Amino acid sequence: MPATAQQQRREQTIIRDAEVEQLLRDYAQPLFRAAGIPSGAAQIILVGDKSFNAFVANGRKIFVNVGTLMESKTPNEVIGILAHETGHIAGGHLARLRQQIENAQILSVAGMLIGAAAVVGAAQGGNRVGNAGSGAAGAIAGGQELVMRNLLAYQRSEEQAADRAALRFLDATGQSAAGMLTTFKRFAEQSMFLSSQVDRYRLSHPMPQERIASLETLARASANFGRKDPPALQARHDLMRAKLYGFVEREADVLRRYPPYDNSMAGRYARAIAAYRAGRLGDAVSQIDRLISEQPANAYFWELKGQALLEAGRVNEAIPALRRSSGLAPWSGLIRIMLGHALVASDTPANLEAGLRELLNAAQREPDSPEVYRHLATAYGRKGDIGLAELSSAQYYFRIGEWSNARTQASRAKAKLTPQSAAWLKAEDIYNYEPKFVPGEPRR
Repeated sequence: MPATAQQQRREQTIIRDAEVEQLLRDYAQPLFRAAGIPSGAAQIILVGDKSFNAFVANGRKIFVNVGTLMESKTPNEVIGILAHETGHIAGGHLARLRQQIENAQILSVAGMLIGAAAVVGAAQGGNRVGNAGSGAAGAIAGGQELVMRNLLAYQRSEEQAADRAALRFLDATGQSAAGMLTTFKRFAEQSMFLSSQVDRYRLSHPMPQERIASLETLARASANFGRKDPPALQARHDLMRAKLYGFVEREADVLRRYPPYDNSMAGRYARAIAAYRAGRLGDAVSQIDRLISEQPANAYFWELKGQALLEAGRVNEAIPALRRSSGLAPWSGLIRIMLGHALVASDTPANLEAGLRELLNAAQREPDSPEVYRHLATAYGRKGDIGLAELSSAQYYFRIGEWSNARTQASRAKAKLTPQSAAWLKAEDIYNYEPKFVPGEPRR
């Protein structure tokens, strides 16, 4: 991909959603098992970008643009993408790429020195053929060009290795590679003009048409090639896409894609979300209630209702919906955070204690979430436990990368907490933390 992992993090926002994340985990877990990746060792992260892209960074993190999910018509297309990224993780490609880059940097310096030495030798030998300045630049640049081509050739070989690994993982899990081919054909159509204008040896990925031709024969040889996604999984996929359209696109665009005469559950889901985002709470809740009447065990319909009511300030009405949602999806830390927030916001002693319990449970499930610590700070503050409130604020600032504010809050917390207690030690760790930049290169 053209953007580095650092650029992706700087330019894009991370999206959190319990429904979408659970569906992607369900897509990925069989692939991870086939690849020998332990449960919980790899993470899928949603990027708030509407372009079609996915990549691996920081070792075992798969980043997927929401645009990829919105454009993928079947679960199998997304599963094919995840299979390819799993191939990168299983092959240890990022770690080896970093080593290759280090080697390339060494070789590049050596090439420049050799080029410079050649220029000096030519000047001392009295060679006057051609332009000495051009010869120097050419000798030095030539070494760097060779190093870059070698590095790109290495990247192309790893892309091919990830493709073949993906085919193995899909076959081992009884799934078709047709979706992966569909995805690569989409990439080929997008890059066909570009690829025809550039030097093939300066590409980090194989030529699109060659890549597809190489894979298609192998994919069609599998007994699973014609296998379709289960209807229930397709239905979840359709709801996921509708949800993303509802939250990401303008209401007019949502209605063009899911017009009022579209009576599918996905269409109604998208329109309910669009109504809620447009501020038409009554209309939104009415539509959500109809969805709930058809699927009363759908945790995410209840979550949406609770979210709409909570954000409208109708906290006491939001709590039952969020409790129902959390009961249907007890594993979801994100839903527990929202429930804890609602309970704390209701500002009654019983609900404050219940909210604190929910938030502490959520913090165990979502330790990297800034939001859970923001709400914990509020809860502890209302209880009058200022030391823990300041520690929670420090943890919030720490997780959003505001190191100065995190240190300030940690220092204040330490002054109020019992020295050497678990909470005091957490504050001490935050206070002493020195941020380090860890580079990571994306792979698709």
